[in-house]
Amino acid sequence: MGSLHETPRGSRLHIALFGRRNAGKSSLINALTNQEVAIVSNVPGTTTDPVYKSMEIPPVGPVVIIDTAGIDDAGRLGALRIKKTIGVLNKSDLAILVIDPSQGTGEYEINLINKANEQGVPVIGVLNKIDLDLIPGANQVEMENKMGIRVLSVSAATRQGINDLKKEIIRSAPKDWTAPSLVGDLVNPGDIVLLVTPIDQAAPKGRIILPQVQTIRDILDHDAMALVVKDVELKQALAGLMQKPKIVITDSQVFKEVDACIPRDVMMTSFSILFARYKGNLETLVAGALAVDNLKPGDKVLISEACTHHRVEDDIGTVKIPHWLRKKAGGELCLEWSSGIEMPGDLTQYNLIVHCGACMINRKEMLHRLMQATSAGVPIVNYGVLIAHVHGILPRALTPFPGILQSCE
Repeated sequence: MGSLHETPRGSRLHIALFGRRNAGKSSLINALTNQEVAIVSNVPGTTTDPVYKSMEIPPVGPVVIIDTAGIDDAGRLGALRIKKTIGVLNKSDLAILVIDPSQGTGEYEINLINKANEQGVPVIGVLNKIDLDLIPGANQVEMENKMGIRVLSVSAATRQGINDLKKEIIRSAPKDWTAPSLVGDLVNPGDIVLLVTPIDQAAPKGRIILPQVQTIRDILDHDAMALVVKDVELKQALAGLMQKPKIVITDSQVFKEVDACIPRDVMMTSFSILFARYKGNLETLVAGALAVDNLKPGDKVLISEACTHHRVEDDIGTVKIPHWLRKKAGGELCLEWSSGIEMPGDLTQYNLIVHCGACMINRKEMLHRLMQATSAGVPIVNYGVLIAHVHGILPRALTPFPGILQSCE
């Protein structure tokens, strides 16, 4: 587990390196970070699966570097590795295409660029190994004209051109790779934000869960005041305040209890709904919640989590949500679960997808998952939005975002 001082992976700029085998992708990672963080070998195919490394690239800041297998990998296993490599574009904010002068450019590179364009991922070309006396397949200008991207000449071995590459990363990185703030646009300096945070049994001892940590930091960054209480202390906290809180943010599992305590003129929402907006598209997820009303016995539902974690008794994803969905449908459902970095390939088989809050993946990946569901014609909702809806308090939980519910009805 990472340090409490580290920027969460889901909030970092994701930079993926692509190229043929032995183009020097791993060497370039070491040059960018000025550390020996990637295994370098002259044996083609040393990197066989995507490798994720959280790090700092001065002056870019916190990033996730993704090292991938060669786009020219061979054989049946090679084809599977290429498929995984191309899939990395789904979660990439920026792609670096590494080119070996002795190999030049061709179908592999053009295919990668076309796929990146389809995903809206900016691509920087890097002509590597310029310190060696290699016969170039094409010069830098010809490569730019052929591929339609900016190409920089560097040497990962001697660090020549690395500073120029860092400047190009800063220039090319999407300006909106981070979403609007979690809660900062809803409060003013000096406002009180009341956070209701039951102690989650799944959270490591001595810590609170990541969405709560990130929300507190965002409140402080916008000069508002965060008051953090457990659900059993909520009434006491409200009674002791000299002024009403501007907004109450609660863990979705105690939505009903918090709703009963909060004055109607105070905005209320949940960490999960804030993350639905921060990491994806809140309107799409609210529409998915309303589709829950159409469930009937025998329908197929996918419950998908972006990470793996130790499941506790009465787990939200395997116990509580299935119970609420069965109650809504009026009978048994065909439930399936997925976890980790990929959703099932064929989503058209499902009547509904219920996704976690996405705190461990970046916005690009969550938006891709929403797009997958939408393209398959399947409504998708996240935990917090679903919980608010099944308890009849979704309109109240959306008070900070007027118009969202109306647009989905």
